[in-house]
Amino acid sequence: MSWGTELWDQFDNLEKHTQWGIDILEKYIKFVKERTEIEISYAKQLRNLSKKYQPKRNSKEEEEYKYTSCKAFLSTLNEMNDYAGQHEVISENMTSQITVELTRYVQELKQERKSHFHDGRKAQQHIETCWKQLESSKRRFERDCKEADRAQQYFEKMDADINVTKADVEKARQQAQLRHQMAEDSKADYSTTLQKFNHEQHEHYYTQIPSIFQKIQEMEERRIVRIGESMKTYAEVDRQVIPIIGKCLDGIAKAAESIDQKNDSQLVIEAYKSGFEPPGDIEFEDYTQPMKRTISETSLSNSRGDSKTELKFGSKSKGKLWPFIKKNKLSLKLGAGPEDFSNLPPEQRRKKLQQKVDELNKEIQKEMDQRDAITKMKDVYIKNPQMGDPGSLDHKLTEVGQNIEKLRLEVQKFEAWLTEVEGRLPIRGEHPRRQSGMYEAQNTPSVNNCAQDRESPDGSYTEEQSQENELKMMATDFDDEFDDEEPLPTIGTCKALYTFEGQNEGTISIAEGEILYVIEEDKGDGWTRIRRNEDEEGYVPTSYVEVYLDKNAKDS
Repeated sequence: MSWGTELWDQFDNLEKHTQWGIDILEKYIKFVKERTEIEISYAKQLRNLSKKYQPKRNSKEEEEYKYTSCKAFLSTLNEMNDYAGQHEVISENMTSQITVELTRYVQELKQERKSHFHDGRKAQQHIETCWKQLESSKRRFERDCKEADRAQQYFEKMDADINVTKADVEKARQQAQLRHQMAEDSKADYSTTLQKFNHEQHEHYYTQIPSIFQKIQEMEERRIVRIGESMKTYAEVDRQVIPIIGKCLDGIAKAAESIDQKNDSQLVIEAYKSGFEPPGDIEFEDYTQPMKRTISETSLSNSRGDSKTELKFGSKSKGKLWPFIKKNKLSLKLGAGPEDFSNLPPEQRRKKLQQKVDELNKEIQKEMDQRDAITKMKDVYIKNPQMGDPGSLDHKLTEVGQNIEKLRLEVQKFEAWLTEVEGRLPIRGEHPRRQSGMYEAQNTPSVNNCAQDRESPDGSYTEEQSQENELKMMATDFDDEFDDEEPLPTIGTCKALYTFEGQNEGTISIAEGEILYVIEEDKGDGWTRIRRNEDEEGYVPTSYVEVYLDKNAKDS
């Protein structure tokens, strides 16, 4: 089966077919190239998706990832990032092993094809030239033969005519002989040209064309084999990343299996446990003894008028256990709070203090390591004065020593607070009795005595602070009166221009495009108070919202 013998007369069709083969190869290259672009785009989208849901540093989201379910989700995001990397590997390998190689091969194939068909056209032009030479020789032989016949006829006519002179007859005879000789020469030339053409034609159709077509056939078969190998490589590139993709999926499954609901429940306890004990039984209040009548701090019969004139040391009417200083807008916005975390419940305060102590100890260790390094450097300078002046390090050593001393004092201060809180944490099983928030008017000294026996909600109460705490309680109760009032009226609406994560107490989170109610305008401090519903209100940066005040609110 050879194109040279079977398709000896299909030069034009072979030229079209081989061009079609190159087009198919280029089409396959384009297909693989688009596949690589899809893989790159898919990998990029996966990476962006993983990055989008990664927890933000130093944010509330980062704290949430202590839960096993959130850790599993974080592992899923990381595995998806690796998963995206494998799609990038697919794109790179397909580009290098298929697209680049086939593109170079196509260029070589085009050059080879051009060379073969150039040789074929050259052979065709040669045989066509030989054919034209044969036709020319044949026509000349035919013409000479006709001229010789006419000259012979003219001679015979002259020879038969008695009126013609002998000289004219001789002239006609010589002319006939000349034409006859020319015809013989043309015959010999035609015969030679014919033999030469037949030889050239045999060489053309049985040697040259079969050889050229055989080369074209081999070229085309190599193209077919090459595209098959490329398709096999296409599959292998995908198959090579399957084990790694499988590991990524196994990692996601393993992360899902690591979720521990009991552990997460315990973390919730650690995060929100206040350290307070549930209130004990309410004592019986005997109203048959008017002179000794006392009113429980949580009694539902307490009137607002009575609560304004008496000191309250118990919980608020709303059931809150400690004040959040809601009226101090500046502290809410800046996230400020007492240095000893006395605004927190006992358990949370203990955790914060312990965390602060650990941080300070780490800083002390860093400073001590730095002091050791400077001391070693000073020793080296003392032994080798040419390397540096030992006295130049004294100032640095003094500064580091002062830093260490300051940090130690800080640690002692926080450890003292920590010891105080740990000593005041209630023990489970004890049932404290609910204290009465108001005392008899006749026994005013008992207020101080009772205050000494009572611990403040934040666990930081001491005897020396009793008078100060009384003033704080009065201020807190003053705020409570405002808390008990009706909610502020709506003075307009606003649209969130940007997303804001309200992480501090008193602020509220908003999403871009959200419509909310305005209940207090910006007072010049850059914050606006808004409300989402009856239970959700707080401050947001004024620059984050577009405010639309009602006309009545503007007039007022």
